[in-house]
Amino acid sequence: MAACKCNGNAGLTKEEALQKLLDQYRDYKGGLIPVLQEAQNIYGYLPKEVLQQISKELNVPFSKVFGVATFYAQFHLKPRGRNIIRVCLGTACHVRGGAKIYEAVRDHLGISHGETTDDLRYTIENVACIGACGLSPCMMVNNDTHGRLVPSRVPAILDQYE
Repeated sequence: MAACKCNGNAGLTKEEALQKLLDQYRDYKGGLIPVLQEAQNIYGYLPKEVLQQISKELNVPFSKVFGVATFYAQFHLKPRGRNIIRVCLGTACHVRGGAKIYEAVRDHLGISHGETTDDLRYTIENVACIGACGLSPCMMVNNDTHGRLVPSRVPAILDQYE
């Protein structure tokens, strides 16, 4: 069993951390979103078994738990990579070759939008804007912004991240 290193749960297994969370919210109406957020922090995503446990222990229909988890883009039902790559496809980046940057990332990693590499190293997303139009075309890897990109630079940038 993997240990949880999130939000004061050091030393607890993920299962114990989830149970502690559910015990906190058991009698709290309207706590579904915070519970899903924290459960995702514990597991890195929201496995079906976790959604079922949340449903059972909070006495919320599974359809509602699943509906909320799939409605909000912040929640993920599949494991995500350690490195989240966001390629900007906003207007400024689009005009300056953002699609070619996105293609270079996909080609280098062998995955497409929303997918994660088999080794759980990378997840790729395209986004409407990352707010760095003056650096277009650009992408973010985790919290690092890489701008004025050309496709040939993409592999070297990505290979810096473990």
